[in-house]
Amino acid sequence: MAIILLAVGTTMSQVQGCGEASCDSLFSAPIQGYMLGVLSACLSALAGVYTEFLMKQNNDSLYWQNVQLYTFGAILNMARLVVDDFRAGYEKGPWWQRLFNGYSVTTWMVVLNLGSTGLLVSWLMKYADNIVKVYSTSMAMLLTMVLSVFLFSFKPTLQLFLGIIICMMSLHMYFAPPSMLVGLPPTVRSDPDSLVIVSDDHKAES
Repeated sequence: MAIILLAVGTTMSQVQGCGEASCDSLFSAPIQGYMLGVLSACLSALAGVYTEFLMKQNNDSLYWQNVQLYTFGAILNMARLVVDDFRAGYEKGPWWQRLFNGYSVTTWMVVLNLGSTGLLVSWLMKYADNIVKVYSTSMAMLLTMVLSVFLFSFKPTLQLFLGIIICMMSLHMYFAPPSMLVGLPPTVRSDPDSLVIVSDDHKAES
């Protein structure tokens, strides 16, 4: 039930208001778009579960596992840069000579932020699970909304408020102990001094 509420909350937070447009156009996208969205969600979930499996199947160092996981991405990106240089006839020189062209302080801050996020996600995969990662990502909506209001004069919508509230309810339902959600009777612990030892030994008849 908590996972269903989480899905409903995150979906509701992404629904746009009618505004000046007709409300009939809210869900007028082609069916292929919805199917591709569901497929993307399934592939993302499968990738997350498989990554967690890779992180937990052995006791290697977390940082060594990160190197192994990101090596494939680095190789593919370098291959794409080589192909682009080959198609352009190396007019601007090889890619490694202009790799950091245009980098500014803001760019390096974005790189640092993304790198830190990758490490945090790998820690969650190694020592927690995908459910914790999904909940942390969903709860980031609240912090994003607050920062957007102060930094970009963002005006939150009713759908966003409702989505955050539903996600918080889901978070409470999933991580709260069962005794807080169900009216279970309190457990009565007996006093050890009041216990009576009953022996089932039977004396043999003489």
